[in-house]
Amino acid sequence: MSPAPRVPWQAKFFALVLIWGSSFLLMKVGLESLSAVQIAALRLVTGAATILILLWMRGGSLPRERWVWGHLIVTGLLLGTLPFMLFALSETRVSSALAGIGNATTPIATVLATMAFLPGARVTRNKVIAIVIGFIGVLTIMQPWTSARPDLVGFGMALAGGVCYGVGWTYNRRFLARADLGGLSQPAATLLMGCVLMVPVVVVWGALQPDGFGSIWAYDRARLGTSQIEAGSAGGGWVWLPLLCILALGIIGTGAAYILQFDVVRGAGPVIGSTITYLIPIVSVLLGVLVLGESLGAFEVIGFVIVLVAAGVINAPARRSATSVAIPEVAPAAPHT
Repeated sequence: MSPAPRVPWQAKFFALVLIWGSSFLLMKVGLESLSAVQIAALRLVTGAATILILLWMRGGSLPRERWVWGHLIVTGLLLGTLPFMLFALSETRVSSALAGIGNATTPIATVLATMAFLPGARVTRNKVIAIVIGFIGVLTIMQPWTSARPDLVGFGMALAGGVCYGVGWTYNRRFLARADLGGLSQPAATLLMGCVLMVPVVVVWGALQPDGFGSIWAYDRARLGTSQIEAGSAGGGWVWLPLLCILALGIIGTGAAYILQFDVVRGAGPVIGSTITYLIPIVSVLLGVLVLGESLGAFEVIGFVIVLVAAGVINAPARRSATSVAIPEVAPAAPHT
C-alpha cells in the first residue's frame, strides 16, 4: 500500500487551475514572435526535459515494456502533440479567453470516454447533469446567440484540443494504469513520446515554409512592432518576452503541471481530474481582460458562476445509490493507482 501523499490532490488541483489558466496568455504572447508549431515543439521539449532531469535526479527510470510504449504512442499524441498544436493554432484566430473556454470540452469527453473504455466505471447522474450545466455555463460565456460569433475554425481547434485531453486521460487509465510506476516515470515517458511524434510535424512544417528549415529556428522580432523592439533594445527585455513566456509554459505549464496532473488523476480519477478545465476559462478570461485588454461582459460573469457551481458538484464525493449511471462490466477495468 503506497503512503499518503504529503500534498493533497485538492491543492494540486487548484494549482493546476492557475497554471493552465495562465497558459493561454503565455501562448498569446509567444505568438508575437513564434509560430504555433514552434510553440508546441518548444513546449514539449522543455516540458519533457524538466521531468526527465527530475526523474534522473530522483534515481527513477522510464518504462521498459514494449506494450507500454505502444500505448504511450496514443497518450503522447492525445496528451501532448495534438492538443499543444491545436491550442496554439487556435490562438492565431481567436482570443486567449475563447481558447481557454474551448478547453472545457474535456470533462464531457472524459465522461463519454469513461463509458467507452471503462465499462465497469460508475458516473453518477448528478455529475452528468453538472457536466451538462457546466457546458451551458461555457456557452453562456461564449454567447453563441449574438451576431459577433467567434471564428469557427479557431474555436473548433480549441474544442478539439479539449476533447484530446478527455480521451487521452481516460485511455491512460484504461490501458496504462497497471503500468504506472508512480512518481515521474509515466509523465516523463508521455511527454518524451510527444516530442518524438512532434519531430515529423516540425520537419514537414519547415519544409513547407518560404525560408525552408531555417524557419524552425527563426525568431520573428519584427512582429513585436518598432516601439516594442526599441524598448527591448533599451534594456527593457521586451524583445525576448515571447520566448521567455514559452519557456515558462514548457517548464512550469507543461513539465511541472504534468507531474501535478498525474497526481490528481491518481488521487481522484480522470472525471474529477478533467473538471480542472471548467475552472481554466475563468483564469484565462480574467487574464485576457486584465493583461491583454480583452472584453468581459455580464454574460461572462453569469457563465463564471454557472461553471463554478457545476465544478463544485462534479468534485463532490460520489455516494453509492441507485442514481448511478453505469454500463454492465463486460471486461475488467485496469486498476487505478
